[in-house]
Amino acid sequence: MSELFDAVDALIASASPLPPAAERERLRKAHGLTQEQVANALKVRRATVVSWESGKTEPRPPQREAYARLLAQLAELYPANAPEPAPAAASEPPATASVPRVPSVPETTFEPASAPAPTTPARSAPPATPPAGRPPAVKETTRSSSSVAADSQFTHGPLGVLDGDGSLYCVGGLVLDCPAKSLPGLVEWVLAEAQLGAPRLHPSGKDFDPLIVLTATAAARLGLPERLEDRRRLRLPDDHKVVQQITKAKWKLTRRGFGPWARVYRPAQGGRRQCVQFAVLPWGALDSRSWGTTDHLHPADIADVLGTYASRVITPRGSTAVSGLETMTALRPPTRAVKDENSGSWVSGPVPGSLTEPVDPAPVEAPDEHPVVAALYPRTHQRTQAEVLDEEAYEWARDPQLLTDTECTRAFAVGIDVNTAFLAAANRLVVGLGAPVHVKDPAFDKKTPGSWLVDLSGIELDPRMPNPFTPHGVRPEGPAWYAAPTVAYAQELIDTYHLPVTLRPVEAWIRTESGPYLDPWYKHLSEAYKQTMADLGVTSGLSEVDFLTVMEHHKQTDPRMAAVLSAIKSTVKGGIGKLRERPQGTGYKFGERWPALERPTWRPDIRAAVISAARINMHRKILKTAAATQTAPPPAGNLTFGEDALIPIALLSDCAVYLSDGPSPLDVLPRTADGKPAPGTFRLGVSPGMVKHEGTQDLLWAVAMLDEGHNPARHIKGDIEDSGE
Repeated sequence: MSELFDAVDALIASASPLPPAAERERLRKAHGLTQEQVANALKVRRATVVSWESGKTEPRPPQREAYARLLAQLAELYPANAPEPAPAAASEPPATASVPRVPSVPETTFEPASAPAPTTPARSAPPATPPAGRPPAVKETTRSSSSVAADSQFTHGPLGVLDGDGSLYCVGGLVLDCPAKSLPGLVEWVLAEAQLGAPRLHPSGKDFDPLIVLTATAAARLGLPERLEDRRRLRLPDDHKVVQQITKAKWKLTRRGFGPWARVYRPAQGGRRQCVQFAVLPWGALDSRSWGTTDHLHPADIADVLGTYASRVITPRGSTAVSGLETMTALRPPTRAVKDENSGSWVSGPVPGSLTEPVDPAPVEAPDEHPVVAALYPRTHQRTQAEVLDEEAYEWARDPQLLTDTECTRAFAVGIDVNTAFLAAANRLVVGLGAPVHVKDPAFDKKTPGSWLVDLSGIELDPRMPNPFTPHGVRPEGPAWYAAPTVAYAQELIDTYHLPVTLRPVEAWIRTESGPYLDPWYKHLSEAYKQTMADLGVTSGLSEVDFLTVMEHHKQTDPRMAAVLSAIKSTVKGGIGKLRERPQGTGYKFGERWPALERPTWRPDIRAAVISAARINMHRKILKTAAATQTAPPPAGNLTFGEDALIPIALLSDCAVYLSDGPSPLDVLPRTADGKPAPGTFRLGVSPGMVKHEGTQDLLWAVAMLDEGHNPARHIKGDIEDSGE
């Protein structure tokens, strides 16, 4: 009988009356309570209380009864017609308080959310009172849970994969019955009933819009063609019936139109966004270079792959390059809500440490077509190293005539590859946050980011070794522009090896405001990478032998997780590349501005700094390896090593090829007397910046590659694919 009474009590509690959303906020503030205090008392997150007070979600038992009790008691103390008490000393933190009423960007322009994804795999049941409309029909929940949003506003996770029979496959195995037969109807249903989306990654950011992935049969059901006829612009024509349906229903498309990745939205009203993202699989939304064959999987498996990526990185926003850039903005949004001291109202203000507004680059940092460069030189002008910053990844191979007799006795060429080298380079990297300032005859300061014109040709290295100051590994011929990490390394070499060189920069473009902008991005993607590698059986606790063994077959352990890993790697590379996005489209005219220039994250100087740091990190370890493997250290003022020193024969981005007596990296990498890796050299392991085995070939193969003018690092795997990640 007691169980029946408990059931009745729970039923009554589930319908405990609550005042309107605005009244809930008024009552709390009238008693001087913060949202954090209410959340702690009810054992929920502060974001949940924010959602209750904005009307986005409704509380569920057992919190609903307790919340109703709290509000009822406050209503007795502070009737609606009573005068408001003086504000309490404890005020709401401005970063997220009443965020819908204080947009971080003007609401007159549409800016789709830079949406994060859920971070916990726990699934909760659909709320007793959904935000709007009836709960969607659930067809099945037979698959195991993987990664689902914990926030009750996004009960069904960040995304769904729609198939032709109306089944919407969500993360964790949930399958919803979607009744929509048209694209506008699908948008309305998703926003009203699907409970899809993901919470923001930063308190001052925006929640992520729901993503709907359309299979070929779902696209046909909605009236979309099997392929896009416009292969240049990759979008439906404006007179297509689906575009006209969207317009007639008073929905809008972004400037990209309806293509492989599309956003359908209405301008935000009352601080509430109305936007649904679409990825059309038959139109190539999931690039095979990043996602492998994910688009050929069953819809439930596609949901698992994309859902895992969303939970660890971000809800996909387009290509992995776009997602990489959007992750930067989601982790460090440009603006936040701040209180105006004069009016007392909340206004939009900059977030410290973020990129807050677009700035033009220094002329030496910009590509040829940028207006600041086009105004200085004719279009046919080829800029010299003293006119343009050329910080790129390594592509170098040694002259075969410089192979030593000792090296020619070795039997194998062994390639080692740095894990997510660009990501490791972003760690603790100080970059400029504002516009460049031009200075003449500056004294170099390694703590000041910028571009420096300086002559590094006087630093002489062993001729068998790649030069650290150029991407092609050849010694520079005179003054050239370098990012700060490159110049700092030059000073490090001068100081460490007592080289007879003095650095005297001629001029510089420096950033007086700086900070480790990419640190959150590094930490976020580093955790995503390591967590995914752990799912494939590669963990930090493995011995070096076990690590090499597991790495041989880790991608076959779980092809779906291997696809996530590939996408994360592409997100790193693509995100850095997007910092200097070039003009796109056939209508562009040389010297004109292009849309990417209008975003704060168009920063070629930051891209240059990351690539510079990655190349310098590689060279520093090459130098340490050479020093650790020769019998005697080089004399002071000299960087020439003995014949027995281990020096690579080829580099490609983050891959180095060494000649070795054995086929394993363990036969190459130097050790101390107690068997540990030599300090400062390459180390095997899973973390960003550590290395793995890239491939092994025999000596004659490597020598033949060098003789024929090919780079062995490009083909060390035995194929024609690039070695770099």
